[in-house]
Amino acid sequence: MTASPTTRRWSTLDGAAGGLALDLALYGAATVFAAVTAATSTLPPHRAWGTVATVGYALATLAVTLQLLARRRDPGTRLAGLPARWTVTGLTWATTALLPVVTQSIQRAAGRTDRAQEEVLVVEHAGTRLAEHGTPYLGPDAIAALPPGEQLLGYTPYQPGMALFGLPRAATDAWWTDARVWFAVATALALVALVATLRPPATGPGTPRRAAALLRAVQAATVLPVCALTLATGGDDLPVLALCLLALALAAAGRPGRAGLAVGAAGALKLFALPIAVVLICWAATRRAGARTALGALGLPVLALVPVLLVDSDALVENVLRFPLGHGLVTSPAQSPFPGHLIAETLPAGRVVAAALLVAVGLAIAVRLLRRPPRTAATTAAVCGYGLLAAILLMPSTRFGYLLYPIALLVLAPALALAETRIRDTGRTAFPATTRHDPVERRTPET
Repeated sequence: MTASPTTRRWSTLDGAAGGLALDLALYGAATVFAAVTAATSTLPPHRAWGTVATVGYALATLAVTLQLLARRRDPGTRLAGLPARWTVTGLTWATTALLPVVTQSIQRAAGRTDRAQEEVLVVEHAGTRLAEHGTPYLGPDAIAALPPGEQLLGYTPYQPGMALFGLPRAATDAWWTDARVWFAVATALALVALVATLRPPATGPGTPRRAAALLRAVQAATVLPVCALTLATGGDDLPVLALCLLALALAAAGRPGRAGLAVGAAGALKLFALPIAVVLICWAATRRAGARTALGALGLPVLALVPVLLVDSDALVENVLRFPLGHGLVTSPAQSPFPGHLIAETLPAGRVVAAALLVAVGLAIAVRLLRRPPRTAATTAAVCGYGLLAAILLMPSTRFGYLLYPIALLVLAPALALAETRIRDTGRTAFPATTRHDPVERRTPET
C-alpha cells in the first residue's frame, strides 16, 4: 500500500542529514526544557532532574553538532553513522535518566525527603504491605483513619503487580532499594528485548532504514524529556510503556502468544495497558490467534488480582476503582490543563460533557476495531497511539506525563511497519500452522 502523505513527510524529516538533523533538534530542545525545569519547576525532584539533565542534553547536542560537521566533510564517515548515533543515545539516556535516578536515590537515602515524587512512596508502601499482609492496598476504613494530609498517600491506584517494585525497600532501606532503581532495571530489560526482536540483519535490503527507525523508537522511549524526567522522578509508567512497546514488537515478529504475555505483564502493573491489550487482541484475531494472545493479555492481570481479592476485596475496589473514578475519600491531584480538564472545570455540567466526549471517542474506536480490525502491528500501534492521545486530552483528571504513551507508540509504528515488510518480502510467515491458506494473510498490510 502506498505510504500516506504524513508518513512521507515524517520519513523526509526523520532522514534529513542521515537522521542527525532531527537528533540535533531533539537534544537542543531537550536542553532548553531541562534548563527551564531546573530554573522554574515548583517540584524539588523535577528541579534536581533538570540540573543534571541539562548537562547531559547539552553534551548530546554538542556531540551531534560535531557529527554533522564530520558528515559535511566526509559523508561516509563512521562518526556520523548509525552506530555512533546509538552510542550518543545510550550515553544521553545514562546521563539524563539513569544518573538522576541513582543521584536522587542516594540523596534520598542520606535523608533528603524531597528527592522522590509521591508515586515512589506509594509503590514502596504497597510493597511493604504486600510483604506483611498479602495485599498492597489499604481498606477505606484504614485510609479514613489516616491524618487528612496523608490520606492521598494511603491510596495505591495501581494493579497489584506494581507493588513488586516496592519489595526491595520492604527488605532493607538503601539507595538501591529505591523503587525507581527497579523501574529503570525493568525498563532497560524490556527495551533490550525490543531491540533484539526488531533488530535488522547486518546486511540486506532496507537494513539502514529499519535500523534508523528502531533507533528513533528507542529515543522516544528513553531520551525524550517526558520519559527521562518521568523515570528519574517517579518512574512507574516507564516499565508499563516498555512492556507495551515490546508486545507490539513481538506482534510484528509474528509471536502473538509472547505479545500477549508482554502486554499482560504491563496490565498487571497498571490499567493504562488495558486499551493496548484490547487492540492487540483484535489484531491477533485477524491472524486466528486471538485466544492465544488474550490468554496472556487478560490472564496475567486477572491472575495478579485474585490473591489480593481473596485477602481484602473492599480494599482492592477502593484503590483500583473508586479512587481513579473520583469516588475515593480524596480526589486525585492529576489536573493538567488539557481540554477534558478545562471543560470539566469551566463549563456547566462540565464533567458530564467531558465524560460524554470520552465515551464518544471510545465508541468510535470500538466501531473502527469491529469494522476494520488492525491487520498489522504498525496499524495496531497507530490505533493505540491516537486512541490514547484522544483519551488523555479528554480525561477530566490526567497528567502531562501520560503523553509519553502515545508519543512512543506512534514513533514505534514505522519500525514495526518496516519489520513486517521484511517478513512479507522474504516469504516468512508468522503463523504457518493456522493461516497458511487464509486469504486474509495474502492482503497487503496496512501502513
